[in-house]
Amino acid sequence: MQSPAAHSSDNTDNFDSAIVLSGIPIDNSSPVMVTGATGYLGSWVTKGLLDAGVTVHAAVRDPQNTSKVAHLNRMAEQAPGTLRLFTSDLLQPGSYNQAMEGCAVVIHTASPFIRAVADPQRDLVAPALQGTRNVLAGVERTPSVTRVVLTSSIAAMYGDAADIEGYPGRILTETCWNTTSSLSHEPYAYSKTLAEKEAWRLAAGQDRWKLVTVNPSMILGPSLSSAPTSDSFSTIRMMIDGTARLGAPRVGISVVDVREVAQAHIAAAFLPEAHGRYIASAEDTDIFALTSTLIPRFGRSLPLPRRALPRPVVVAIAPRLGQTRTYIRRNVGYAVRSDASRSRLELGTRYRPVQASMEEMVEQMLARQG
Repeated sequence: MQSPAAHSSDNTDNFDSAIVLSGIPIDNSSPVMVTGATGYLGSWVTKGLLDAGVTVHAAVRDPQNTSKVAHLNRMAEQAPGTLRLFTSDLLQPGSYNQAMEGCAVVIHTASPFIRAVADPQRDLVAPALQGTRNVLAGVERTPSVTRVVLTSSIAAMYGDAADIEGYPGRILTETCWNTTSSLSHEPYAYSKTLAEKEAWRLAAGQDRWKLVTVNPSMILGPSLSSAPTSDSFSTIRMMIDGTARLGAPRVGISVVDVREVAQAHIAAAFLPEAHGRYIASAEDTDIFALTSTLIPRFGRSLPLPRRALPRPVVVAIAPRLGQTRTYIRRNVGYAVRSDASRSRLELGTRYRPVQASMEEMVEQMLARQG
């Protein structure tokens, strides 16, 4: 049974809660399993599927934790789709078997996005790499699964902005791989690189299911859960709480709205011709320029940075910013340029202006503080 073009219409938090899925032949005759369904991105993917009438098998750490799953249950009550919650653990072999049963599509979004960790191997690499292995081992045991969509990152394509200087045309494309990150330097990017490479290795060893990866840039925009843990919120909080009032660094980044990343995942799951890797990115910018998008709306009410910090100053204060001087030297003053044309052309992704994403994100953060 094919669902027609779908989008959500409830506006529960004064932001655009629609994920436009027009042109995507969504098959709601089989369930879709979503890992990390309570997370920042996973919640939006789940919402888009539920609004399209899909039965979602949401793999979560603890279905009994009402505060963590309340927003999923609320979304399901307002949508034509059906939500089923399953207990799962990235590091526990076999823990996805039950959730995967009968599913035709698996969307694997679960992976930590945190930079300040005590033990990079334990806190980043193990959940990303072992979690991917465990999910794909479950796929191997589940004959109904024909498509796997993996949330990777453009961090699997480059480690530092300086790397892009050596890429063809000085631009990031789906052919690029991160070769400079390690456990001791940019371990988050290292974890995403290892996990995606392992997924492609395992996919190449069989021909029953097809792998598609979505590689988003830094994700912005409102959260559906009341307590998002993504590092994106920590970064934006430092921009608006006075931490950066004396200035912000020009660290080159690319950014994208969470709703477009969710759309890209659902398109990658159901468009028959979707294949390979897809960069999901709306705009290329830097930390200072990103903060400046908030000045028209919040310039009078928030202690926003009004100048870009000179590179030598940023290098000197790197430890206070929670960064190594090596990271600063390889990222401040370098441009990141991401080519997201494949996602636009093949997945039909239409990216909203980043200023809109930032304003909605910050309005939500301020409302929840107040």
